[in-house]
Amino acid sequence: MARAAKKKPVGKKKAPKKKRIKLHPIEWVRLWIKRVFLAILAFFALGIVGYAFINPPTTPHIIAEKLRLGWADHQWVDLEDVAPVMARSVVAAEDANFCQHWGFDMRAIRAAIDEGGARGASTLTQQVVKNAYLWHGRSWPRKALEAGITPFVELFWSKRRIVEVYLNIAEFDEGVFGVEAASRHYFGVGPENLTAVQAARLAALLPNPKERSAARPSPFVRKRAQSILDGAATIRADGRASCFED
Repeated sequence: MARAAKKKPVGKKKAPKKKRIKLHPIEWVRLWIKRVFLAILAFFALGIVGYAFINPPTTPHIIAEKLRLGWADHQWVDLEDVAPVMARSVVAAEDANFCQHWGFDMRAIRAAIDEGGARGASTLTQQVVKNAYLWHGRSWPRKALEAGITPFVELFWSKRRIVEVYLNIAEFDEGVFGVEAASRHYFGVGPENLTAVQAARLAALLPNPKERSAARPSPFVRKRAQSILDGAATIRADGRASCFED
């Protein structure tokens, strides 16, 4: 019987090399712009959802001030460890209708337009977005980003969480951030022991803390603090503080 002819092993065919598609310079720029945009979108998306549960360790403004001054006083404190009147005071001072809107106070915006932009219309949520994610200073790019992020913060964060983060990252004096540092800096007490008058004076510093003092209040700060004191009592009585109080 004839031996069967040995079959030569068939070598594996080499896969053809994929040709690199050379992009036109304009297409290459568009591709990278798209990638950067998606990366920024992912960064903000993770930051927005993450900060709903994780306390922001710092902010762009705190970092900038720390680099400028060489120091920054900032310690986190849970809202349950802050005197309730402090939360009511900042809401009364900055955004009395906080519990009634979804991030934008249309009545305040219309009033600002009627007055030719002489008054601000930023809500507490918008200020949290600016402080937590963006840079300070007036510019259209920042305002556009602020307006784009604000609805998502309202969607993923509770109203109580917004107030808590605001109180912890707001600037109360040069290099002094958050109500924990501010209450000890000005009055030598913890935030849980703030009186109604002290809370109103701290809230009266906003939004110009570097030009005002709670320890040595000017006539303007005293007058504003009295107005905030009355406003805090009002929003407690009429239910406009219910969304962030236990």
